[in-house]
Amino acid sequence: MGWWFARTLAALMLVVIGSLVGLLVGAIAGQAVTGILAGGICVVAVLVIRDSWRGQSLMGWLRGPQDEPAPRDTGFWGELAYRTEKAMRTREAQAGQERDRLAHFLSAIEASPNGVLMLDADDQIDWCNSVAAQHFGLDPQRDKRQRVTNLVRTPAFVAHLQAANFDEPVTFAGPLGRTTLSVLVRPYGEGMKLVLTQDITERERTEAMRRDFVANVSHEIRTPLTVLAGFVETLSTLRLSEPERQRVLVLMAQQTDRMQALVGDLLTLAKLEGSPNPPADTWLPMAALMRRACGDAITLSAGRHQVEASGGEDAEFAGSEPELYSAAANLLHNAVRYTPEGGRIQMRWQWRAEGGAELLVIDSGIGIAREHLPRLTERFYRVDGSRSRDTGGTGLGLAIVKHVAQRHGGEIVIQSEPGKGSTFKLQFPAWRVRRREVADKPVAA
Repeated sequence: MGWWFARTLAALMLVVIGSLVGLLVGAIAGQAVTGILAGGICVVAVLVIRDSWRGQSLMGWLRGPQDEPAPRDTGFWGELAYRTEKAMRTREAQAGQERDRLAHFLSAIEASPNGVLMLDADDQIDWCNSVAAQHFGLDPQRDKRQRVTNLVRTPAFVAHLQAANFDEPVTFAGPLGRTTLSVLVRPYGEGMKLVLTQDITERERTEAMRRDFVANVSHEIRTPLTVLAGFVETLSTLRLSEPERQRVLVLMAQQTDRMQALVGDLLTLAKLEGSPNPPADTWLPMAALMRRACGDAITLSAGRHQVEASGGEDAEFAGSEPELYSAAANLLHNAVRYTPEGGRIQMRWQWRAEGGAELLVIDSGIGIAREHLPRLTERFYRVDGSRSRDTGGTGLGLAIVKHVAQRHGGEIVIQSEPGKGSTFKLQFPAWRVRRREVADKPVAA
């Protein structure tokens, strides 16, 4: 209010001065009244022209990019220019901060492992991160302002959007059928929608494996239990001769051993999966472990096979002795079970040229068809289920071997052909094995 009063008072004083000057000039010319009016009008005109020029200067700055400072002046226009520039700079700073916050927010969404898709009231794409673009097969830039149902035509997704019932997520296959997506839609704002996507392919695969595992365990345990229940009923209801009774007891013992072996393997797998990887600070002599494993295989074979071991005299292994022995024993026992009588089984240790070493179990058994090799280490996977059960296998041995190898930084490699035997290799990295100086003598099986 102060600047308005001072400006008005100054203008009135100038008009009065101009009128007095006009009065003096008009009196000399004999036109006093005309002089007063002319003097006042001239002063007013000068004030208007001066204000117009200063206002035009400010308007010119406002029309431009405002890169330069606002026109500096005194009085009303100077104050107006200063306050206008200050307000604009403040708004620009606030807008810059909002842009930075938005950029950080979008960067955070972009880093999310889940997909985020923003739709307007017409289901047109406002924005999406790269994960959502990958899930739906979209281009984040090209597909902006496109209706999402024109680009994502999966019937389940389209029906979900049209139904507008977003309480539960919808699940469907990805664009190429290689993934399974879980999509959750959340309304927000004025008819807009937030679409959240998650790749649940691995979760679905794990859940399927869990279901299969439970079903397999139930089946594997139910079978011997059924046999045992039948034998118990036979013993309790029928009078058997001593040879028949002994035969039933032998079969019952076999089924009991089978269940014990299955439970033991399940506990071993659970221990392997639930414990940290073995440290590499304890070194074990490989030759002694190989002799021990081969001795058990010879006992199991009962003279029906030629079992021998070679190499490993100069080798030491860093890891868990019980786990490595379990893996070696499982491979040898499988070789004994699936190698015909008179066949040959070898356990061999050899160093790899590129570093590390490998433990091989080679047999002259029946061999395995190529299509079965990738799945041999799956739990309960059997090439011939009836034969596996007849030979006493639980279907978990190779799964245990795979876990042992992985826990020591290695892997299992299987080579086999029908009728030509099989080779199972446990390959270990260089930091898990080392050489030591020993006398040259063979490993006795």
